[in-house]
Amino acid sequence: MSDTMKEGINLYRSGQWTDALTVFLGIPSGEGGGNLQLAYYIGLCYARLERYDDALVYLEQVVTADTDLARVYQCRMVLAVIYTLTERTRLAAFELHKLIDSGYESPQVFSSLAYIAFEHGSTDEAIQWYEKALALESNSPTALNGLGYVLAETGKDLTRALTMCKKAVDAQGNNPAFLDSIAWIYHKLGLVSEARTYARRAREGNPNSPVITRHFREITQKAGGSI
Repeated sequence: MSDTMKEGINLYRSGQWTDALTVFLGIPSGEGGGNLQLAYYIGLCYARLERYDDALVYLEQVVTADTDLARVYQCRMVLAVIYTLTERTRLAAFELHKLIDSGYESPQVFSSLAYIAFEHGSTDEAIQWYEKALALESNSPTALNGLGYVLAETGKDLTRALTMCKKAVDAQGNNPAFLDSIAWIYHKLGLVSEARTYARRAREGNPNSPVITRHFREITQKAGGSI
């Protein structure tokens, strides 16, 4: 591996993604310790910088040609995240199923598939994926919150939903999505004061989320005024 490649990797690992990208793009093909390793880091830099279309070009090279399974698994997860963020959820699901087919299972993979299923209206499938995630890691905050929210939205089991989302908040107390889930469950239970408290905290944490804003407004209206 060249010294320039090492410099780029150090910059990437220290969070200096723009500087790292500049270094990587300046490395001639074949001199970066392997074209796929170079593509891997360039793709990750673009992903970190939210230049998603550019990231896809390089990350797809890795998943189609690399023999380093760890790199392939990571790139498939990043691809799934990018596709989800850019509302190409069918492609995200494809990447996640490829991970499972190759023997890679994790709470993150199952939770991601659950989220996608729920977004497409497949509630029962979403619950099944979240249950699988919790079977692997019973205290996974993402899976706990996700399953709790789905149960709340469908009205299947509000008591269990509240218990799960409380565990998620205990693990990550300032996560706006988790705070929003609890607010929504309290709203469903008719506990107005509690719903207002968590809705306010969720909105303060992420005022740009359409879902959090919608829940905040509905909870506020039921409470009879603004918070």
